[in-house]
Amino acid sequence: MEVLRFVLLVLWLLQLGSAQPSTDPNEVAALRKLIDQWNLGSKINLTIDPCTQNVPWAALDGNPRVACDCGSGTNTCHITHLKVYALDIRGEIPMELFVLKELTDLNLGQNVLNGSIPAEIGQLSNMQYLSLGINNLTGAVPSELGSLTKLLSLSFSSNNFSGPLPTDLGNLISLQQLYIDSSGVSGPIPREFANLKSLQTLWASDNSFTGKLPEYLGNFTGLTDLRLEGTLLEGPIPSSFAALTNLRDLRIGDLSGEDSSLDFLENQTSLSILSLRNCRLSGQIPDGLSKLTKLLYMDLSFNKLTGQIPSSFKDFALLQYLYLGNNNLTGELPAGIVTPKLNALDVSFNPLLGSLPLNSAKSGLSMNLVGTSIDADSLMEKNAFGKLQCLKTKCTNKVSSASFSIKCGGTDQTSASGVEFDADSETLGAASLYASPDGQWAVSNTGSFISNPNGNRYIAMTDSQISETLDSELYKTARISPGSLRYYGLGLKNGKYSVELHFAEIEMDDSQSWKGLGRRLFDVYVQGERVLEDFNIGKEAGGSKRALIKTFEANVTNTIMDIHFLWAGKGTCCIPYQSTYGPLVSAIHVSQVSDSTVSSSKKHRQVGKIVGITIGCAAGLVVISSLFYLWWTKKPQGHVQIFTDSPRKG
Repeated sequence: MEVLRFVLLVLWLLQLGSAQPSTDPNEVAALRKLIDQWNLGSKINLTIDPCTQNVPWAALDGNPRVACDCGSGTNTCHITHLKVYALDIRGEIPMELFVLKELTDLNLGQNVLNGSIPAEIGQLSNMQYLSLGINNLTGAVPSELGSLTKLLSLSFSSNNFSGPLPTDLGNLISLQQLYIDSSGVSGPIPREFANLKSLQTLWASDNSFTGKLPEYLGNFTGLTDLRLEGTLLEGPIPSSFAALTNLRDLRIGDLSGEDSSLDFLENQTSLSILSLRNCRLSGQIPDGLSKLTKLLYMDLSFNKLTGQIPSSFKDFALLQYLYLGNNNLTGELPAGIVTPKLNALDVSFNPLLGSLPLNSAKSGLSMNLVGTSIDADSLMEKNAFGKLQCLKTKCTNKVSSASFSIKCGGTDQTSASGVEFDADSETLGAASLYASPDGQWAVSNTGSFISNPNGNRYIAMTDSQISETLDSELYKTARISPGSLRYYGLGLKNGKYSVELHFAEIEMDDSQSWKGLGRRLFDVYVQGERVLEDFNIGKEAGGSKRALIKTFEANVTNTIMDIHFLWAGKGTCCIPYQSTYGPLVSAIHVSQVSDSTVSSSKKHRQVGKIVGITIGCAAGLVVISSLFYLWWTKKPQGHVQIFTDSPRKG
């Protein structure tokens, strides 16, 4: 009897074991090759079935993660989830990946994958979530992605693709999230994208898109987050955007072409972040804009807005950041514009008048009023404030300064060549103006790092040594800005100046990790003339933490030098961490070109004039002599033509 019981127990255990589902052997073989190629053997143990229940790599927060669907009524499991995130896997996308045809969620983001996306990606027809963002992928975006019609989320942002977006992406009618910012694509946004009416999030900034801003985007009424900055798109902003009443975050910038108005915003009452910087906005600011009561951040700077700032701005109960600089706004600031929550107010470079608004001394408030006629000398040293008025009025030389040098973001120091750099370590706010104690220079900053979890900071620093220089310490700190950073030399002699700008990329690295894939791009203007466009410090210097000096010449005609570092919406936003973008500068040295150089130049010009006059006189004598000879030898019946024009061919 006991023997019979034992035999039955063994048979039951064998039957139970045979009933345990196992992973498709083809998928196991493919996964094993992937793990070997990506050196993940220490993290996933394939001596057991990868779909075994309760294995550590199946947890929701596992990384790498392999999860399966074993279904019901079947003994075969299929791999449905694969995540290898920010583990610096490299090489081309392996073909074994496409054996896993039941994948619904594939996350290979933040790695160093290169090469193109294989066309076989179209075989993964069950895919719902696909992330290939922040890699080094190249080539064209494959049209086969359009076969993944179950996709809910697609990301291939921050790569190095080329060419246009494939029209087949318009087949993804279930798509809710599309992240293609900084991906390298170009050309018009396909008309077929009009089919993507389920979109809720569209990030498409920092691409070379051309043509008109698509009107059909106004049909995506489920959109909550739209970002289109730093492209080559043309305005106007379509009136159809008035239907996007679910938008919470709208960022459009750097449009060319026709002017736009703000009328489409009337019913955008869900907005909390609104940035329409450099969109050729014209006309007056609508009084009804204050109905957007959820606004925390509003940037309408670098446009063509006119008229007065509406008094209804006092009704923005939650607004923290308000940027209206570089427009043509007139009149006085509304008395109640400084609301209890407001942290930053920028109205710089507008022909505004009057006095500071009420509550302008509120704790934590930063303001930038440079380039206006507002009586704001209480905000800074009176001498420096008076000199800054030369930005908008004619000034005469009252002082004899002929140079200034600034250690941006750091303490004073003397370079190996003996240049004494002034300290510039003052804490700036999101809309600040600061002048040096001696009144020789000033600095202004406007912009907020909206997504930075650590809050706003406007100084970068490193402990690493900086190469390609004898002045490593000069480059270990830098001023940074998410928008506009300007330095002003004050009370300068009029004349020609040499402008030395010192740079070193100390926030982005150039390691072999995904953290080395960031690109910082910004423009530089000297005296209003753009001298650098899409300037990439790391690329020009040959890597990060390497010193680079750019030198320019500029004329001072009104006692002031204006050096402007401007973010134009380009470059990656979030590598190696959130809000890593915008201008960065380590030091500035400006000095007047020596009189001897100018005198030498003048002497050369004078010698040239004398030589020119001598040659001209000699040529004149030759012509006169020729004419006399022709008159003397002419025949009475003939006519000799005198050529006074250049010979013509034919």
